[in-house]
Amino acid sequence: MFKRKPKQMPTPETALPGRQEPVTISGVHFVNGSSMLPPFPEGSEVVSFGMGCFWGAERVFWQLPGVITTAVGYQGGISENPTYEEVCSGRTGHAEAAIVVYDPRQTSLDVLLKHFWEQHDPTTLNRQGNDAGTQYRSAIYWTSEEQREMALSSKEAYEGGLLESGFGRVTTEIEEAGPFFYAEEYHQQYLAKNPGGYCNHGFCQIVYPAES
Repeated sequence: MFKRKPKQMPTPETALPGRQEPVTISGVHFVNGSSMLPPFPEGSEVVSFGMGCFWGAERVFWQLPGVITTAVGYQGGISENPTYEEVCSGRTGHAEAAIVVYDPRQTSLDVLLKHFWEQHDPTTLNRQGNDAGTQYRSAIYWTSEEQREMALSSKEAYEGGLLESGFGRVTTEIEEAGPFFYAEEYHQQYLAKNPGGYCNHGFCQIVYPAES
């Protein structure tokens, strides 16, 4: 049923309908015991990143100082409360995403952006390594105007460096964050629960010059 992936993003008319009931998860971060569910601590900020398979993407961020919590889910698409299988079909419009809640007094969005740009290939459209499909697209989903401006300026700066070094243009989608639908419990902090699990994230092309 879900094996053949469409090459184009679905429309509201062609997307899978999803469901009203969200996936039930524990809400407790397996690594640091924090809450993965809102409301988040006062003063914290939230941003989401799509970097291909969300297992490795989430691990990139939960290890960083100043990050309060992380979770994986589905974002940027149409279908409500989709399952993993539905997202993998390409018929929900969602990207696999990692939501990152951070304390701006202890870290900065620029630091997060540095790890985002460096730890995946933003020049490959709907693909990371052998993972192909719209759910693997590169994306930044911002939650404030300041985040939007920083994301756009970082894209411009990083793309300039890529082109100077002989790489391609950035394909990253930068959009205002819509609903974040949490993925199933077994996906949350997957690489902490399965240390030898699949991950294709690591330093790719060039260094991103974070400000702090």
